[in-house]
Amino acid sequence: MPLLQENRKYTYADYKQWPDEEKYEIIDGVPYMQAAPSWQHQSISAELVTQFSNYLRNKSCKVFHAPFDLSIPNEKETEEETTTVVQPDIVVICDKSGLKGTGYHGTPPLIVEILSPSTARRDKLYKLNKYELAGVKEYWMIEPDLKLVSVFKIQDNKKYSRPDMYTEEDSIEVSIFVDLIIDLKPVFDFT
Repeated sequence: MPLLQENRKYTYADYKQWPDEEKYEIIDGVPYMQAAPSWQHQSISAELVTQFSNYLRNKSCKVFHAPFDLSIPNEKETEEETTTVVQPDIVVICDKSGLKGTGYHGTPPLIVEILSPSTARRDKLYKLNKYELAGVKEYWMIEPDLKLVSVFKIQDNKKYSRPDMYTEEDSIEVSIFVDLIIDLKPVFDFT
């Protein structure tokens, strides 16, 4: 891979040319290298994917987990010109038409990010703003060390409300599915 240039905006077309061994995200054309997830991260992700998968079996939506390319275009960008390509930890997809190659092009209804020291700032600032602008209906940020989940939901004004906060003793009623409740006890049990 050629050295990244400091003042250049990168696109999805560039991203597809980079080697698979090195995982990156691009936010507003700026590349960020991804670190390998911790075992706590993996444990939380595996349990959430299991609960979502069990609920979504034989339904029109599916759950996917990292590595999974999510390209979120601005209004004026084509797929190849997209300058935001992220690797959400968990994403629910209900519109199959956006599934392509190694991921999805468009706006999914639900995204979950599991924070780590190396990604917390990006997840709390940049991605939160990108997901809100794109219209992601529900965005979860999970802090493994605190066993805390913050759930942001889009309001009528197309802005996220203050987050609903949950601990390991709680269950979350998923707003995009009327009868899905995620039990957090097993999510944090092994961490």
